[in-house]
Amino acid sequence: MNEDFHELPRLDRAHVWHPYTPHSAVEAGLPVIVAGEGPWLVDSEGRRWFDAIASWWSCALGHRHPEVIAAIEAQLGRLDHCILGHLTHPAAVRLAESLARHSLDGRVHVLFASDGASAVEAAIKIALQYHAQRGQARRRWWVALDGAYHGDTLAAVGLGFLEQFHWPFQHMCPPAIRLPVPRELDEVESCMRAAEQRLAAHRGDVAGIIVEPMCQGAAGMRIYPAEYLAALFRWSREEGCLFVADEIATGFGRTGRWWAFEHAGIAPDILCAGKALSAGTLPISATIVRDEIYESFSDHPEDHTFYHGHTFAGNPLAAVAGVAAIQVYEREHLPERAAALGNTVQELLRPLRNHPAVRSVRGLGLIAAVELHSPEAARTVRQRLWSERILVRPLGPVVYLMPPLNIEDALLQWAVERLRTAILDLSEHGAAQTPLRS
Repeated sequence: MNEDFHELPRLDRAHVWHPYTPHSAVEAGLPVIVAGEGPWLVDSEGRRWFDAIASWWSCALGHRHPEVIAAIEAQLGRLDHCILGHLTHPAAVRLAESLARHSLDGRVHVLFASDGASAVEAAIKIALQYHAQRGQARRRWWVALDGAYHGDTLAAVGLGFLEQFHWPFQHMCPPAIRLPVPRELDEVESCMRAAEQRLAAHRGDVAGIIVEPMCQGAAGMRIYPAEYLAALFRWSREEGCLFVADEIATGFGRTGRWWAFEHAGIAPDILCAGKALSAGTLPISATIVRDEIYESFSDHPEDHTFYHGHTFAGNPLAAVAGVAAIQVYEREHLPERAAALGNTVQELLRPLRNHPAVRSVRGLGLIAAVELHSPEAARTVRQRLWSERILVRPLGPVVYLMPPLNIEDALLQWAVERLRTAILDLSEHGAAQTPLRS
């Protein structure tokens, strides 16, 4: 490989602040990734890594999908950037129309941003202003689920507050009412009773409820029954608050449906999308809002304009990437394919269900998670897979696979087999005495 790469590790340690990465891991030296192709990443030493988590769940078509790259290159020859304040451009219009075609009967308006947390922040502000301009300013509370994660901006942190990570910011984060989450169908009724008890003191005060539909990603790919999602939606209708579906991680077919909320047969008021929206090529997110909410922000007869935006909202390059990605998802029927492959993966993982190191095996679409009995065991599995150049990042005791939706069947089976073998070997070799830091 190019000799210029030899200086990068030193410069990286000197100047780059890596997200979610302890200093000790940086000092030990990180792989330098210089290329990507399909489900593979290539490092500066020419070694190929299988990207088993689609680079934080975003590269749903693998790396450098030719149709998406061609769309970006063509757009670059016409227009690189244009603000959406008092202007518009074809790429933003076409992407909004593509999203509308798959969202809430098409009667929606789309507000663009650059990342998932920004999409959630917009949803929070839209809901609060919506109620305030309708004379219900007392509706300021938010409802979220235990273990929720909705981003790292301050309002989003309030919805998914974790003492271990967020204690310095507590005074800046409005707290949410937190609801229990069932793991099994027979727990839905008791969780709903507990939820209603927690909500009883806030009748008429709730602006919105926000959920990660069906699967709580950062909580460890915690999958819960569709019946609970439907029950929470019914409660929002009774309460008169807005229902927000955070589909940053689960959208575009990941769970076997275009949107995860479809498993419950509901239709949220606001939908947040990101990550796979551009197939991971460029930063873009969307807050998709029902027209009846959007129309309340008119400036006639009073000015209710939503004074909120981002410099790169609807950037033309990112927007055409989104249009191209959606076309591939549609043409290749990737949500349906994810549902079918998910069944195959769960069958391949079945031998782990009675393994002494395993607490549970779960999955939905092309999300496959194995929860071990300790984070140390998960780190041992990670170390084994990294030695085989398979990129995984455990979430506490949970090791998971979230590969591209268009992955070849044989490659998926190989990846699942390597995960299964690494876990089965735990009983023979035990946990590492000095586990790899994540």
